[in-house]
Amino acid sequence: MNLVAVDWGTSSLRGARLDEAGRVLEEKTTPQGILAVPAGQFPAVFESLFSDWMKAADSFCLISGMAGSRQGWAEAPYEACPADLSQLARRLHWIEEGRIAIVPGLSDEQGSVPDVMRGEEVQIFGAMRLTGMTTGLFVLPGTHNKWVTVRDGRITGFRTCMTGEFYAVLSQHSILGRTMQADAPLDEPAFLRGLAVADNGEGLLHNAFGARTLALFRRLSAPALASYLSGVLIGEELRARPLKDAQHVVLIGAPALTMRYALALETLGVGAQILGAEATWAGAHALHTVLQARSSA
Repeated sequence: MNLVAVDWGTSSLRGARLDEAGRVLEEKTTPQGILAVPAGQFPAVFESLFSDWMKAADSFCLISGMAGSRQGWAEAPYEACPADLSQLARRLHWIEEGRIAIVPGLSDEQGSVPDVMRGEEVQIFGAMRLTGMTTGLFVLPGTHNKWVTVRDGRITGFRTCMTGEFYAVLSQHSILGRTMQADAPLDEPAFLRGLAVADNGEGLLHNAFGARTLALFRRLSAPALASYLSGVLIGEELRARPLKDAQHVVLIGAPALTMRYALALETLGVGAQILGAEATWAGAHALHTVLQARSSA
């Protein structure tokens, strides 16, 4: 078996070739996310990157992420929560029957406003496989952070927070960006200071302005201000999340972000296990295993 797992996001495209045991044999990463692909060119981009991996007769490809959105290769409708791997397997959108498929995203509705994810569902099922944790809280920091509740191996619900996008807007397109270095490495004391301020009861709209006044009175440097604002925003996010009974959280994402969340959770007495790209590949392999079991039943 030659499994090709592809995570096709908005701004980037990652792929891995896996063996039958789920071990990664090769990886590829490019900036050819869906926004960089002209209309009608998804098959050509896929062929240019993965044709060598798909030559073998037994090759099979699972594509997750924004490739399944209306702006992507082909729309794969959302599957409603609660959902498990078997439900995803039944709702695959086939690009080439029995050979190339797009994994559907998930939707959740608590109240009158729906929430959605694409790609994170595969990461979560992979994280469950890697950690053995089938009930608990999984957090995926990024542009749009996901807080996902899992019970008995099923994703039961989730909430999205636009924390990463708010940071980008405030640090690059507001007056706050005039005095901070948005891409500066983590300044831990400044970050923790921002976390503490977020819990002062004054609210985000007031607390964010502190990044302006701390610069005005030269109390924090430009690199430190970036960490301070990050702490304020992440602190606001944590303040609104259901962490009272959580003792352990699985974090999935890029190290620069998961490290900050682990630090923030530590201040609340919550432990964290951190995973990266390996969660995506493990999730694709787990889904393929379900497909194999169904086909042989």
